[in-house]
Amino acid sequence: MAEDITLLIMAAGIGSRYGGLKQVDPVGPNGEIVIDYSIFDALQAGFTKVDFLIRPELEEVFHAKISQKVSRRVEIEYVYQKLNDLPPGFEVPAGRQKPWGTGHAVLSCRNAVYTPFAAINADDFYGRSAFNVLAGYLRQVSRSQTGILDCCMAGYRLGNTLSDYGAVARGVCQVTKDGYLADIHERTHIEREGERARLSESDGLISYLPLDTLVSMNMWGLTPAFFHALQEQFPLFLEKNAGNLTKAEFYLPDVANALIQQHRARVKVLPTNDKWFGVTYPEDRPAVQSAIRQLIGQGVYPENLWGR
Repeated sequence: MAEDITLLIMAAGIGSRYGGLKQVDPVGPNGEIVIDYSIFDALQAGFTKVDFLIRPELEEVFHAKISQKVSRRVEIEYVYQKLNDLPPGFEVPAGRQKPWGTGHAVLSCRNAVYTPFAAINADDFYGRSAFNVLAGYLRQVSRSQTGILDCCMAGYRLGNTLSDYGAVARGVCQVTKDGYLADIHERTHIEREGERARLSESDGLISYLPLDTLVSMNMWGLTPAFFHALQEQFPLFLEKNAGNLTKAEFYLPDVANALIQQHRARVKVLPTNDKWFGVTYPEDRPAVQSAIRQLIGQGVYPENLWGR
């Protein structure tokens, strides 16, 4: 029997650039949302459980939009990301409203996920092949006894991940000759400029990236052992950013990068030529709807994703 693998959907973030709860805005012809297509692809790839990482006040919305349709096909669990889920000795600073970031999102699931798992964003469309390659790797790593944290991530071509309506955040990757992640840095302001991408740094420095640069779209393949690393790294992050805890974010790529540099983890980069699309901005939604309609026309998805 195939090993159990879990899909962890990170849906607690606040869509400040989008201006609404973009995770549950319909994009399919029968009210389907982006998450529906991710779950459909994951089930086709053999995932056996779905965990939603949300804020407590969103459970009713997610249940109405998703659970009633999907729970007949796969086990579903809700996990809460809470601001006060902090290590001993730390408190939520006055003025902090946003969740602590993707690293904390995954850490929030430490008591819910007991199998190898894929962690993805709720508002990103990743493509069928990415789920297939991650599922294959996670089944393999569940049998591995290497003594090192063995992880993977989907690597997208930067040009396939940009919005036409503004800047996006991407994890810019350097990859070794044998296909492992050598370095990753979260860049928060990347936008298309002709046949290249313009990167604006927080200090005002401008640089450019080729459109075939490999980037992370926060589609990670991890094992439960990774939770221990997150528990170790989170207090270090809080101490380092003590002067900026109203805004600082604990990014999953930063944790992966630290572990790689310490030779405590390896991350296999699984390249995909799939075109990402998502709803970073309100103007993105018609393009997402059109892309899904094309995929339906090509037979990739049924017209009514979950049937009647």
